[in-house]
Amino acid sequence: MFTVYVLKDGKEKLYKGVTNNLKRRLAEHHSGHTLTTSRMKSLKLVYKEEYDTFEEARKRELYLKSAAGRRFLKDKSRLSSVGR
Repeated sequence: MFTVYVLKDGKEKLYKGVTNNLKRRLAEHHSGHTLTTSRMKSLKLVYKEEYDTFEEARKRELYLKSAAGRRFLKDKSRLSSVGR
């Protein structure tokens, strides 16, 4: 199982990623071991989707990083704290 996830920081910046172990990956983000998110403060998981294959998950991650995907995520009703 692979998870596509979106993190949001205190300045409303979004980070999108894919992992096969969400709990471990979130711990890496919160500990500062991920270069891209090391400067982002107060990270919260605000969106996630699960896929059976890495290929499906990666395709969705790339979509969320596109202009159309950013518009999809901009709808604030889609982004809410989904827990850690």
